Amino acid sequence: MGQLYERILRPVLFRIESERAHELAVDSMAFLGRIGPACRALEALARVSPSSFRPVEAFGLRFPNAVGLAAGFDKNARAWPAAAALGFGHVEIGTVTAQAQPGNPRPRMFRYPRQEAVINRLGFNNEGSEAVASRLSRRAPAGGRRIPLGINIGKSRAVDIDRATEDYLVSFGRLAGFADYVALNVSSPNTPGLRRLQDESRLRELLSAVTAANAARASSPGKSRVPILLKIAPDLGFQEIDSVIGVAVEFGLDGLVATNTTLARSGAFSGAAEEGGLSGAPLRARSTEIIRYISRATDGKLPVIGVGGITDIMSAAEKLDAGAVLVQLYTGLIYRGPFFASRLAWALDDRQRR
Repeated sequence: MGQLYERILRPVLFRIESERAHELAVDSMAFLGRIGPACRALEALARVSPSSFRPVEAFGLRFPNAVGLAAGFDKNARAWPAAAALGFGHVEIGTVTAQAQPGNPRPRMFRYPRQEAVINRLGFNNEGSEAVASRLSRRAPAGGRRIPLGINIGKSRAVDIDRATEDYLVSFGRLAGFADYVALNVSSPNTPGLRRLQDESRLRELLSAVTAANAARASSPGKSRVPILLKIAPDLGFQEIDSVIGVAVEFGLDGLVATNTTLARSGAFSGAAEEGGLSGAPLRARSTEIIRYISRATDGKLPVIGVGGITDIMSAAEKLDAGAVLVQLYTGLIYRGPFFASRLAWALDDRQRR
């Protein structure tokens, strides 16, 4: 299936503008997700039912395999019901903001096939947390899904950085009840000023408020605490990472997602004209380096989801070897096709058993 995609389907898709091809992929996956029997048949054909693999325990949750779909693909919670049928062990939707917003002007997504990379400056284009909550309310509830659902939330572009905390709280309040875990995105390079939320004082304010809201939620009848993760940038220095780790531990976060896209431009990208976050193979080494650093700095006690540059079994396995408990991919799907996750899940599961 992988060779069929790379030799025949990918050349056809790559004739289509990058973001339009992405939209077609989301539409196709959303259509599949509305047909339950088709999803189950596809699972059976690919032998990727949640019972096929050795599960992974993390954040108090049970993941049927180690491979997840990263935030950025399914921004509006339309496609995730089909993720298990493609071999994913979890899916993270979003990034979702409190306010609906169109994102940055098009074109804003660019492929670099020779480097197996993408630059995007989408800018959190999404329908807003109220619309996403409404859509999720009509689907399977938390605890009743085939795979865990993470919800990634970020700051609305129109909201000043000094009011960011209350903006996150709006989305958290609307969406926490539908999430198996919530990831706070403070690291996208495409919303002006967002990465300033990784500064110690601002991060402490944000995490203090969200964890307090989470505790209050847990004390309400019929509700429970939801695991909270923090997604960080690959462009942080190690001293900055130490600060992030310290604040995350202080407020009892369940884990980190490492990493988002990078603003660094080296090698083949030293002269790249397009602005935005770079993802794909060029991010592989830096993402793994940060995962290893976090794992060693915390003695593995702060779980990490590893993201960035996963294009084959080796690039996925090295992140697990560096200390990640799970991995996520998105750009890898563009270059390896829709069944890439199932191939990875089988390879990683076989590696774990051996």
